[in-house]
Amino acid sequence: MPEVLKAPLVVEFPFTRSLGPVQSAFLTGLRERVVLGVRTGDGRTLVPPVEYDPVTAEELTELVEVAPTGTVTTWAWNHAPRRDQPLATPFAWVLVRLDGADTALLHALDAPGPEAVRTGMRVRVRWAPERTGAITDIACFEPYDGEAAQPGGHPGEFENPVTGIVAPARLDYTYSPGRAQSAYIAALADRRNVGERCPSCRKVYVPPRGACPTCGVATTEQVEVGPGGTVTTFCIVNIKARNVDNADIEVPYVYAHIALDGAGLALHGRIAGIPYDQVRMGLRVEPVWTEGARYPDHYRPTGEPDADYDTYRELL
Repeated sequence: MPEVLKAPLVVEFPFTRSLGPVQSAFLTGLRERVVLGVRTGDGRTLVPPVEYDPVTAEELTELVEVAPTGTVTTWAWNHAPRRDQPLATPFAWVLVRLDGADTALLHALDAPGPEAVRTGMRVRVRWAPERTGAITDIACFEPYDGEAAQPGGHPGEFENPVTGIVAPARLDYTYSPGRAQSAYIAALADRRNVGERCPSCRKVYVPPRGACPTCGVATTEQVEVGPGGTVTTFCIVNIKARNVDNADIEVPYVYAHIALDGAGLALHGRIAGIPYDQVRMGLRVEPVWTEGARYPDHYRPTGEPDADYDTYRELL
C-alpha cells in the first residue's frame, strides 16, 4: 500500500463587493473615527448596521452614532493568532455592545492574558493610525475604566464616501487525500490514471474515493483507465490562470469534463491544441504531460472521429 499523503493547501481569492448606503456610511464613519449604527422601527440600534431589519425585513435607513466605548458580552481567548488577524500577540475575540447600541460587534481585545478578560468588562475602541474605510480601522478594543463616551450625533453624511471594498478570503489547511486518492496521485507520477471499481455496481471511479457513493460499499480493486477520453461537457473560461509550469494560460480557454476510457464518471481538465470555439461534446482527447509534472497539463485532440453520444450520455 502506498504511503498516505498529506500537504498544506491554501485557497485564496479577493472578493470585491459594492456597498449600499448603510454599509457605505458605516465604513466611511470608521475612517473618520465615528461609529454608526442603524435604528429599527421599534427603536433598537443595530451595530454593525444592516440594511434590513432581521426581525421584520423592514428596510432600514436611519443612521445613529454610538459611543466608541462599550461592554464585553462574551469572549474567547485566542492563544495562537493566525496570519492577518488583528493582533500578532495572543488576544481575546470579544463581542462588544457599544454604549447606545442594542447589539454586539465582534472584534479583538488587546489583553495580557485570559485572566484579564471577563464578561461585563468595559472597553473602548483603539483606532488604527491609518484608516481607509474598513473594519480594520478599528485596530482592536482595549480595557477602559473611564466614563462612557458621548456620541456627537453625527448624521452619517461624509465627503468621498467608501462605495466598495475588496475582502481577501483565504483558507489554510492540511489536506490528506486518504488511501484511495494517495494511490491515484502516486500513479499519476508514473503518468497513469488509476481508479477503483465498486464491487456492487461495477462503476469505476476516477479519482477514486475509497467507497462507492451510490452503493455505500468500500472500493479496493484498482483499474487503470485512459489515457484517452471523450469530452462530455465543457465551458469557455475568460479568467486568467496558470498552467503546471506556472505560465499564464491565454484566454479564452476551455475547461471540460472528460470521460477517460474505462471510467465510470468524468474528471475535469483543460483542453488545448484546438481553437476554443471548435471544442465540442464527443471530442476525443489525450493527456499532455510536461517534464516533472505530477498531473497532465492539458488534453489535446487525438484526431479520432468524435464519440457517439450514446457512449457517454450517462456520464454527463
